Amino acid sequence: MAAAPPSAFSGLELLATAIVVLDGGYVVRYTNQAAENLLGAGARSLVGHAFPGLFTDGRALESMLAEALAVHWSYRAQIVSYERSGHDPLPLACLVTPIDVAGAPLLVELRPIQEQLRLEREERLLDQQEATRELLRNLAHEIKNPLGGLRGSAQLLERELDQLRLPGARGGELREYTQVIIKEADRLQRLVDRMLTPHRAPRVEPVGIHEVLERVRSLVSAEFDADIERDYDPSLPAVLGDREQLIQAVLNIARNAAQAGASQIGFRTRAVRQITILRQRHRLALELQVIDDGPGVPAEIQERIFSPLVSGREGGTGLGLSLAQTYVQYHQGVIEFESRPGRTIFRILLPLA
Repeated sequence: MAAAPPSAFSGLELLATAIVVLDGGYVVRYTNQAAENLLGAGARSLVGHAFPGLFTDGRALESMLAEALAVHWSYRAQIVSYERSGHDPLPLACLVTPIDVAGAPLLVELRPIQEQLRLEREERLLDQQEATRELLRNLAHEIKNPLGGLRGSAQLLERELDQLRLPGARGGELREYTQVIIKEADRLQRLVDRMLTPHRAPRVEPVGIHEVLERVRSLVSAEFDADIERDYDPSLPAVLGDREQLIQAVLNIARNAAQAGASQIGFRTRAVRQITILRQRHRLALELQVIDDGPGVPAEIQERIFSPLVSGREGGTGLGLSLAQTYVQYHQGVIEFESRPGRTIFRILLPLA
């Protein structure tokens, strides 16, 4: 069977993802520029060579390629190690997809393993967040009705006490008890309302991200005794988004750091190119980092830090980071973090037009 001409894959040159196309014998027939850069080899040295032979675990890779051809479905290899002359093997994530092209039935996508792990972590986070939000919505609705009845009963009881006109301190004590019930019911109601928010879509307009950060800086500085350093990229274009939601998202992160005891907080902005965010490829994106020198996120809650009601601080509601993640997701973005004692970095990635 004749191999497909290189012109059949010319559109793949536009991708930042490394792509290799194989024939039915697993011989390389095409590589895009991103693959050549990743593998450190030109097309001339790759095309015509057996693809499994490029890797230390070639037999396992060949078995996966055969299975992909046999069942015509996508298969992901956790790790393949690319042999590099004079260097240590390069671990890569490999995704094989059968394609309907004469003479070239297999398309292989290669990614550095860290990038692949990040994408898989984002996908898990999306699924977990949606399940958690649905659970909380149901729970909040179940709580609201009995909470309203509890508050109403306390108000009725207070009116009865007024009619009884109990003498002295006894009447005052009983009214104080009913006020405690009413105030705690109102506090729980506000908490339930926050669990059900945000309930509106973003009001999209061009937003200067540094204006957002300066607003957050002024709010945090007024509330806490923390130094806030700035490292801005002045060339960044405006973000299309909701100004108030973006302010609240960054404020929740910065406020958490200050409440945890950080004495120094940093805001850093940079542009990143050709990045995948929430399963979408973007030519240009904003990377916004909030860096602090606090005690760090406790290890036992790091996997659940964006879940509602999870907090590393005594008395915390655990809603701040959950709401921040939701607001950022409304902007087709994502929040990531890495943390150790003395240095925590929350990284917000937002697509730019």
